[in-house]
Amino acid sequence: MSVDPLKTLKVDKVVDTRQMPCPGPLLETKKAMNVVPMDGILEVISSDIAATLDIPAWAIKAGHQYLGMITDSESWKLYVRRRK
Repeated sequence: MSVDPLKTLKVDKVVDTRQMPCPGPLLETKKAMNVVPMDGILEVISSDIAATLDIPAWAIKAGHQYLGMITDSESWKLYVRRRK
């Protein structure tokens, strides 16, 4: 998904993991996904570049849909749709 549609997504839960080192962002993402409704969207904000690899890989492996990310000068916003 390109960046423009990501900016207009209705997000069900936001997890802010900025300043949290690896593996914190991934652990918080896993925990937060449990409260996202089926087909809901989780937004993860992270300043750890490892999260840009770990979260998409985990989402696919766990059976969720990784939608993409938005990058700014200080962090990344990653979007995952709950599928299981």
